[in-house]
Amino acid sequence: MNHKERMLANLPYKAWLDGLKEERIENAKRIYEYNNLPPERWDERNNLIKKILGKTGENIDIQAPFHCDYGYNIEVGENFFANYNLVILDVGKVKIGNNAQLAPNVSIYTAGHPIHPDSRNSGYEYGIDITIGDNVWIGGNTCIMPGVKIGKNVVIGAGSVVTKDIPDDVIAFGNPCKVVRNITEEDRNYYFRDRKFDGWDE
Repeated sequence: MNHKERMLANLPYKAWLDGLKEERIENAKRIYEYNNLPPERWDERNNLIKKILGKTGENIDIQAPFHCDYGYNIEVGENFFANYNLVILDVGKVKIGNNAQLAPNVSIYTAGHPIHPDSRNSGYEYGIDITIGDNVWIGGNTCIMPGVKIGKNVVIGAGSVVTKDIPDDVIAFGNPCKVVRNITEEDRNYYFRDRKFDGWDE
């Protein structure tokens, strides 16, 4: 098993071997083109991002700047939106469902390094897959750490550091991120805290 195969299998690997460095350089060229596209050519963004990511829905909107390592390890569903400064370290697979909304400065880190300095200085690193379900809203300046699974219909509050799995249908926030409460049918009536909609579904 070479080091690319080890990386894709979530095993310790060395990032400069077996063509991985070259793949990152090629992806960096595509990212550079995407991030530096003039506003009058923004209608080209959809086609460009589909050349970067491994799998997407038809409707996708990622505001520049955006950064990732490889691109092909990222899958997003239909109606994906990410605001400015999305960073995805896609050493492991990142799979995101339909109707996901990511606020500015969200960071998704599959990548990590060993704790012990001797092991860390060996040059080995790792990536552990991250999965995010359908209908998830992730608040600004949130960090999602290796191996995390976030369920469907979840809201992650701004500034959270998500180190453990989050179940379906909850609001969670904090450092470390913890479930605060379930999302209920009553929440349908409010757009912000105690502010009710004024006929939004009419």
